[in-house]
Amino acid sequence: MTVKKPRLLVGTCSWTDPTLIASGWYPEPIKDDADRRLRYYAERFPIVENDASYYALPAQKQAQLWAERTPDGFVMSFKAFATLTTHHTDPKRLPKDIREALPREALAKKRVYPKDFPTDARAELFARYWVGLEPLRKAGKLGAILLQYPEWFVISKANKDEILKARELLPDDRLAVEFRNATWMSERNRAETLAFLGQHGLTYVAVDEPQGFPSSMPPVAAVTNEDLAIVRFHGRNAENWKKPGLTAAERFDYSYSPKELAEWLPKIREMAEEARELHLLMNNCYGDKAVNNAAQLAQLLGDSGHAR
Repeated sequence: MTVKKPRLLVGTCSWTDPTLIASGWYPEPIKDDADRRLRYYAERFPIVENDASYYALPAQKQAQLWAERTPDGFVMSFKAFATLTTHHTDPKRLPKDIREALPREALAKKRVYPKDFPTDARAELFARYWVGLEPLRKAGKLGAILLQYPEWFVISKANKDEILKARELLPDDRLAVEFRNATWMSERNRAETLAFLGQHGLTYVAVDEPQGFPSSMPPVAAVTNEDLAIVRFHGRNAENWKKPGLTAAERFDYSYSPKELAEWLPKIREMAEEARELHLLMNNCYGDKAVNNAAQLAQLLGDSGHAR
């Protein structure tokens, strides 16, 4: 009996970050051309995470272009739109009809939260998000939808129900959950959290990130879904992690050393024994640090890293 090797895909959490475009990683004739830029990235890596979908609902027309610009076997994962994971969003980022369905007092705010939405309006956002990804789903290129919950999202029955609501409203797709509140993965609650995710077919997102903050998740390499495991590497820039006034790129400004990447190899191999597919995503998206570290990690993993 032949044991099928797990599929290991290494890539980054952005291919359009302005600091990456300015870094010189893309050749000059390509860097300002959206079509050629994605094709260039996809020639070098088999997977990318699309974080623009956190700020605005993905459109089918754009998703069709992403599908057309990438080769067979390429995988694009998506971060869930902010309102879907209880974050705030600017009303201006909402579709016009949904914006108009908001109460007048909510429209006056610069930040609207799920509580500001009529129930039907928020459910409609989930539906449109799901529909927007259909071209990639149809092409077999849709990876996972990342449900990254905010720092104030503590472990509780109500918040577990919130996660299950997302599972219900995003049917069939692979959903991955990343926590940013330490209560979920404290020693007391860790087993409960992982069992909950496993029971509902949800992928736990393992992370590498600065430690010592209320939002810090320990680097636990857990597999809760045998179909898919994920690790996201946020860098270890503890000085910038919670510094006010910085851009996201500045918080993630960190380059992993070969030794730091090698620390993960035993964990990655353990995860690969439990999951059929493993996504390893560099989110230290400042300049060319993520693409360089992704290439280094793929090289450390050898042929199994699927770097192109």
